[in-house]
Amino acid sequence: MAIPVIAIFDIGKTNKKVFLFDEKYDVRLETSVQLAEIKDEDGFPCEDVEALTAWVISMLQDLIKLKDFEIKAINFSAHGASFVNVDQKGKPVTPLYNYLKPYPKHLQDSFYDTYGGDSFSVTAASPILGHLNSGMQLYWLKKQKPEVYEKIKYSLHLPEYISWLVTKIFVSGITSIGCHTNLWNFATNSYHGWVSQEKIIEKLAPIYPSDQVVTAMFHGHQFLSGIGLHDSSSALIPYLKYCTEPFVLISTGTWSISLNPFNQSPLTIEELKQDCLCYLSFEGKPIKASRLFAGQEHDDQVKVITNYFSKSDDYYKTLEYDSAIVKKINQNQIHSTTPKLSSCTSFEEAYHLIIINLVKKQKISTELILQNTLVKNIFVDGGFGQNKIYMNLIAAAFPNQKVFAATVHQASAIGAALVIHSEWNSIPVPTEIIHKIYYPT
Repeated sequence: MAIPVIAIFDIGKTNKKVFLFDEKYDVRLETSVQLAEIKDEDGFPCEDVEALTAWVISMLQDLIKLKDFEIKAINFSAHGASFVNVDQKGKPVTPLYNYLKPYPKHLQDSFYDTYGGDSFSVTAASPILGHLNSGMQLYWLKKQKPEVYEKIKYSLHLPEYISWLVTKIFVSGITSIGCHTNLWNFATNSYHGWVSQEKIIEKLAPIYPSDQVVTAMFHGHQFLSGIGLHDSSSALIPYLKYCTEPFVLISTGTWSISLNPFNQSPLTIEELKQDCLCYLSFEGKPIKASRLFAGQEHDDQVKVITNYFSKSDDYYKTLEYDSAIVKKINQNQIHSTTPKLSSCTSFEEAYHLIIINLVKKQKISTELILQNTLVKNIFVDGGFGQNKIYMNLIAAAFPNQKVFAATVHQASAIGAALVIHSEWNSIPVPTEIIHKIYYPT
């Protein structure tokens, strides 16, 4: 008898994954791929949306052929700040622009001069981030590539585009809209005024609730489909559903994003300037967050010391926390604000120094959203949660909270499954989805 499962497509910037979860949320199948980047019309690297589209369709075709599983439902999580601009038939009419693409300064200045500068950023709950404010991608296209802009029927954030491939329904999801897009006014809980004034709203599909399901038909197979979620918001769902005490989640990957659902104070201009912002939860509630480009910085620096000390690419993963090395570094570098890797005599010492510096930055970043809240626990998930050196140092950095490496196996994928649990799953949600390891100070 075929096992009932939910299929989840979890589209990261680097790894594209698909999972089959059974009703107990055990992984029955997992596969991933990395797709080569291409270049947009300006020569800037970007995601290959055609290759991604082909992979999703091909994978789903393969999944529905599996005789051992019955796909009851499907949902999607994907990285934010990425618009797929499609025509009336859903065909992309632009590249999937990279959110790291430089934004024209004159255009950015013109926008903020027109719509309010710092006061605008406060109501939009996001720092000035160029293309990373995905609404600004549409403003850029309208002003600088009007002939292309006119071809757009809808601009779909990536999670909702992947959902469209299956459902053929154009939708906007609140977790994508509420992700540093400049599209949402957090004071009025509606689209920002400029979206209507610039007629950008004409390019945005109707808003559906995050737990909405629709009936999808794919190659003769019928199942329920979610509309997709922004991956950071999706990764928070297991914690919101299971944790009863106030907490902060540090979700780590390319970005380390500290999320505090229990901080309801409005963003200040000072916080915005230090890269704080607000997300919208799957329930449409503001979540104060701070961001740090820690994963990318880690990977870049590890490449340097790997080459310098002639180690294998994965050698750093074999290292254990060494308190003697930490003590030595702290004694030698105590008066230096910018310690140099050249002062290290071994790979082990250099790697510990990298993590020490990252944790110093993480402490500053996370404390911005901890202020004036009663948070008792800090959970670290993602790559750094598996890094014992990082976890020991982060526990020491936050002596007033209990610090846990919290493992929800593929949290963003599990979140996308949990949000529509009642629609496809016939048994109660299991009680042990979050696996925690306590790191004492």
